[in-house]
Order: sequence, then C-alpha cells, then structure tokens
Amino acid sequence: MTSTNSGNAAGGNLNEDDLIADTEAVVLVGGKGTRLRPLTISAPKPMLPTAGLPFLTHLLSRIRAAGIRRVVLGTSFKAEVFEEHFGDGSDLDLDISYVVETEPLGTGGGIRNVLDKLTASTVLVFNGDVLGGTDLRQVLDLHHAKNADLTMHLVRVSDPRAFGCVTTDDDGRVLEFLEKTQDPPTDQINAGCYVFRREVIEKIPAGVPVSVERETFPQLLLEGKRVYGFVDSAYWRDMGTPEDFVRGSSDLVRGIAPSPALAGHEGEALVHEGAGVGAGAVLVGGTVVGRGAEIGAGARLDGAVVFDGAKIEAGATVERSIIGFGARIGHRALVRDGVIGDGASVGARCELLRGARVWPGVEIPDGGIRYSTDM
Repeated sequence: MTSTNSGNAAGGNLNEDDLIADTEAVVLVGGKGTRLRPLTISAPKPMLPTAGLPFLTHLLSRIRAAGIRRVVLGTSFKAEVFEEHFGDGSDLDLDISYVVETEPLGTGGGIRNVLDKLTASTVLVFNGDVLGGTDLRQVLDLHHAKNADLTMHLVRVSDPRAFGCVTTDDDGRVLEFLEKTQDPPTDQINAGCYVFRREVIEKIPAGVPVSVERETFPQLLLEGKRVYGFVDSAYWRDMGTPEDFVRGSSDLVRGIAPSPALAGHEGEALVHEGAGVGAGAVLVGGTVVGRGAEIGAGARLDGAVVFDGAKIEAGATVERSIIGFGARIGHRALVRDGVIGDGASVGARCELLRGARVWPGVEIPDGGIRYSTDM
C-alpha cells in the first residue's frame, strides 16, 4: 500500500488539510492505574476528574483542536465506563470507536489490537495518562516533512533515569532507545505520543504481548527505518502518581497546562456548578471543587482536588491532596499530600500527612489519627 506520507514526499499534491483528513488517533487507556489507588478501584485513571472533567476529556479536546476527528480508544480495565461516558464522541465533535483488550498485550500489542478499526495512512498514538500541551500539528508536520515511518514526541527532563531515553542526531533522526537506564546519555525522554505510518502497525505481531519501547522501536532502527524525534519544551506531565495528578490538575486550573476543554479558564481555584463554599473559606493553589461538593466556613484548600459530592467541614485544611467522591473531611482535620477514597470519612481533628491513603468507605473517628499531641 502506498501511504500519503511517501506520496507527499514525492511531490504529490496533498495539502495539510488532506493529510489531517487521512490521520486518525489511538488512545491507549487500558491500564489499571495502581499507583493512584484507592481512587482507581472504582474508576479507570483516564476517567478521574481533573480540573473537574474526566482526564481523558482534555486529551480528546486537544486531538479535536488539531483537526483530527476519528479516535479509537484501546480499553481494558473497566472498559464499559469509557463508552458510557463518551458514547460515539459527538458531544466533542469526534467519531469515537472502542476496542477492548481482553488479555494484557503491552503497548505494541495494544496498538496492533485496534488495527481493524483504523482506515487512515497516518496514526497518532497516545498513552492515555499524559497531560501535555505540545502542538500536535507540528508533530504531524515534521513526520510528513521527514517522510518518517515513525515520529516520536520527546521532551527534556532534569532527571531522565525513570524514563525511556532517546538519542537523536543533528537532523532529529533517532539513534538509540534506552529504557530506564541509571546513566542516561541524554535528557530527551519518550513522551508517550507517536506518529506511525500504518504499515509499521501492520507488522506488529497480532494477539501477543509486544512492547513498542523494547521491541518495536529498536527493531525499526535495526531495519534502517526512518525514525525521527520531535523535541519541544511544551507542558508535559505523566499523571500516574497522586503528586503528579494533583499538580497536573492545579496547572490546568491556573492555566499553566493548556486545555481546550476549559475554554481559557485561569485562576487560583475552579468551583463547579452546584458546589457550596462557606464564609471565610480560602481556596488557592489551583484548587478544584467538584459538583455538589461542600466547603465549610473557614476551611483552607491549597492545591486540593475535591471530587463531586465531597464535604470539607468548617476549619479543615486540605493541601495537595485528592478527596474522592462523597468523602468527608471533618471539622479542623488536616489532610496533606494524601488520597481519600470515595465515601471515606476522616473524623474531626484528624491529621493525615505524607502520602496517607484512606480506602473507600473507611471511617476514621474524631481524633483517631494524630501526628501532634494537642487536640
């Protein structure tokens, strides 16, 4: 099959709009999100409220803003939740279809698993747990300009040891992939967004676990395929941990992380419809208060993510923490750097610090957990 990429490089008459029309997006959303438990016990990570909207909404809105209309979601864990919420995608002006992964297939196997739903020559693939602000049109433009078989979005980080490092030459051509090495030769890391020529996906073995990072990408280099890196300094954050989830949500609220879904909102707090905020309550640091939540008088929320229906009672303090659906934080309680599960109750004057996690429905009595001696 002759791709639009090669036709364009050979001097064909396809313009940018034609190329976008022949581009589809795949979003891999099958992970269990274990690092965000207990929140992900009841909901897949991409569906957790982030600045008041399911996290995936922000990514889908960026895809649509780039001009792409057809999206395939590769699902697995709680697969039904995605279709129940997004349906056919028409509310976002998208055409969304779904493919369920019944057995773990890895990143490469997950991409190959959706092939039957794809019709375009160019496929833009995303990991579904990354919050980003890169210009997707620029990534696609580079892919076509270089007549690439694969283009990777790369970002520079201060400590690349926890990520897959990617070295490139002066022209941006990828030289090597190194997965989570302790002595990385570059600060450029794999940002979890790729542009594939369709033929590359067709060659991934079907029905078996495959890692694109450890198998597919190195094999492409061995075969001399044209693999390029698009490097930029746009906003990027892996939302896999509670700390990153809180910071990402805060950045969206404050306008540091861009999202077409928020229509330009920017401020210290975002209070959604139906929420109540008592007199003297202080909401700062990119705090978000979900629908129907209640914030008591004199409460202080700094960088808090409060899900729908939660209740923060008078005088309580919540800092850099996630409060699950319908959870309660009692009078003068303190939650700092914690995760409170859906429907949990933290009693008055409790102190939960430094990574505490309370499972759904658990009730902690008044004063039941303290780090200080005064009551």
